[in-house]
Amino acid sequence: MFWYLQVCTYFLFTTDYLIRVYLAPRRLPFVLRNIPSLLVVVLPLLRPLWLLRALLLLQVVAERIQLPLRLRAVVYVSGTAVFLALVGSIAVLDAERGNPAGNIQTIGDALWWSLTTMTTVGYGDRFPVTPEGRLVASGLMLAGIALLGVVTAAIASWFVERFERNAARERRTEADVAQILSEINELRGAVDELAGLRDDQAQLHDRLDSLTTRLAR
Repeated sequence: MFWYLQVCTYFLFTTDYLIRVYLAPRRLPFVLRNIPSLLVVVLPLLRPLWLLRALLLLQVVAERIQLPLRLRAVVYVSGTAVFLALVGSIAVLDAERGNPAGNIQTIGDALWWSLTTMTTVGYGDRFPVTPEGRLVASGLMLAGIALLGVVTAAIASWFVERFERNAARERRTEADVAQILSEINELRGAVDELAGLRDDQAQLHDRLDSLTTRLAR
């Protein structure tokens, strides 16, 4: 029953692709822009790649979330990594489960293999033995390295931005301190001038008192 359901689903996917090619205004550019869809139709072992179309929904959700751009990128990449691990698990399980020499026979084994493959750990306790499974593994390796690189770059840029922000804050603080010191020096100069004027005023008072005393005599 499940085999017939699988065949019907594959037939529906193929029909959908052919209809979209037929309705496309420019068919050759459409085919070139949708190479994964063509591979899924031509190579049935890549049927799980149809699940990648759900990444569009993940992108829409990431754009709707009101988060900083870098945090949205991390959330989107993390969700993509989890989704690719799930798709890779399904694909490799579909390719390996029917092989007597295969050691990936359950969804648990497939998920564990996807996790160790994407994180480049590679324990070697689970590995594909069929050409189809190794093809899926190659794609998952490249995707894992790329996604880990994006996450690492995002974290590194966050640290760099924090350091630059702290350095800019320190430069502003130094500029404020220099301005305050300059104002203090100006105030000291003004106080010294006032003190000089008061001394001159005192001398004028003394002279005035001396002249008054002379006139009184």
